[in-house]
Amino acid sequence: MALITLNRIERRRMTVFLSCLITAVLIWLVIALSGRYKYTVDTKINYTDPPESKAFHPLQDDSVSLEIEGTGWQLLFSRLRLNPQSVNVSLRSLNSRNYIVFSGQLNDLNSQFESSQRVISVSPDTLFFDFSKRTVKKVPVKLEYNLTFKKNYGISGPPKLNPSYVTVNGAAEDLRKITYWPTTILNLQNVSTDLSVKVGFAPAKANNIDIYPQSVKAEIPIDRFTEKIIEVPLKVLNGKGRDVKLLPEKVKITILAALSNYPLLDRDSLVATVDLAGWSEKGYTQLPVVLSKIPKFCTLVKTEPQVVDFFIRK
Repeated sequence: MALITLNRIERRRMTVFLSCLITAVLIWLVIALSGRYKYTVDTKINYTDPPESKAFHPLQDDSVSLEIEGTGWQLLFSRLRLNPQSVNVSLRSLNSRNYIVFSGQLNDLNSQFESSQRVISVSPDTLFFDFSKRTVKKVPVKLEYNLTFKKNYGISGPPKLNPSYVTVNGAAEDLRKITYWPTTILNLQNVSTDLSVKVGFAPAKANNIDIYPQSVKAEIPIDRFTEKIIEVPLKVLNGKGRDVKLLPEKVKITILAALSNYPLLDRDSLVATVDLAGWSEKGYTQLPVVLSKIPKFCTLVKTEPQVVDFFIRK
């Protein structure tokens, strides 16, 4: 295939032609995208001004489609340009009826958007609700945390929460499913001292549920951990009156314990067992050691030995 060779003048003409073409396309694109267009965007609903004496249940999804008039640039980047990403919808009219109509709230909706964007219509235009009497329930608070510690440090005791219970207000049907209320996740790194922090609560999954108070004070004891070796006598399970001799009769348990708890730990803090059912039912010739009790906030490092020999006296 023959190649077309251009001289210097022809190359210059070609460059000028391409530059003009690109400039014309860019000008046309700017003019076209500067025009006004209509486009549809799906968005989530945040309900505001709920009725005080009744709990509401939306009978449709918590999202709607907005028909918006905006520039071509906004149409091109509609998923990114929609601001805000959700809309607030007033429920004041539910005090006298069981539905709301968006066409009566267009001015309120438009006040939430950029001035260059205008909501023309909403689909569906009417949202319907079911009602039930509001009830109150107290549930325990669950602290959610994701902590990393400096070397040899960790949580040395149960966190203390104030308050330890939260008051939940909403429909009885929704409250029946709630057994606790989680906090937002407390994320901290390189922790080495006691923590005393205020943590907010995770948002409600339903729009018609309120919680009080809005935050909880969490106190988490942090301490340095060190190893401690404790010799523990073995207990025989399922011996059924047999005279069992274990070799050895004690095991050494190595645990990581907080320095503040170190003096409190002794052999009564741990329980190590062997199960003779392993011999009678499965034919084991050695019995594995199981640590059935260990203090909270202690970590097992190792058990020596992990299996023991035995014989049964007749």
